[in-house]
Amino acid sequence: MSEGQVFSKDRRRWMAGGVALAAAAGGALVGWSQLEGATGNEEAIAAFWGLQLAQPDGAPLNLASLRGKPLLVNFWATWCPPCVRELPMINRFAQEQAARGAHAIQVLGIAVDQAAAVNKWLARQPLDFPVVLAGAGGVTLTRSLGNINGGLPFTILLDAKGKAQQRKIGELSQQDLEQWAAWT
Repeated sequence: MSEGQVFSKDRRRWMAGGVALAAAAGGALVGWSQLEGATGNEEAIAAFWGLQLAQPDGAPLNLASLRGKPLLVNFWATWCPPCVRELPMINRFAQEQAARGAHAIQVLGIAVDQAAAVNKWLARQPLDFPVVLAGAGGVTLTRSLGNINGGLPFTILLDAKGKAQQRKIGELSQQDLEQWAAWT
């Protein structure tokens, strides 16, 4: 192998490495900018409080009626295994919080699902907190609230002033709920 061939091979490696590094940096920058936009979403949260969503029985629920106390909002679907696994734990949390009275964290479930599926699920597994239906539009709503990928389950904790304090994409743990309850 000649000296020119060695130089050429090394040069290609350096160039490939440089291209890979530039691509990684570009990807990180795009991800950071999306995250920054998602976490600085006061307009999205203000719009959230202006929503009126149907409950599974068809009755409307104005989300503004839940303002003034901390609110844990859990986005879920009947077809999402981690969602249905965490709902009994969230239900116990809602029961415990209700017993706290004025210092309670309210709980709201937003089903990213169809009414028939939600009603069937709730008939087997009743919940002690309000549930509203967002349908497929719920994924867009989760993204506006900081869930960049739109995955489920997604949970957000809003303080008494309506500002986001905690977010979690994925299944909640008992430890998450305990830490969030201690925060209030």
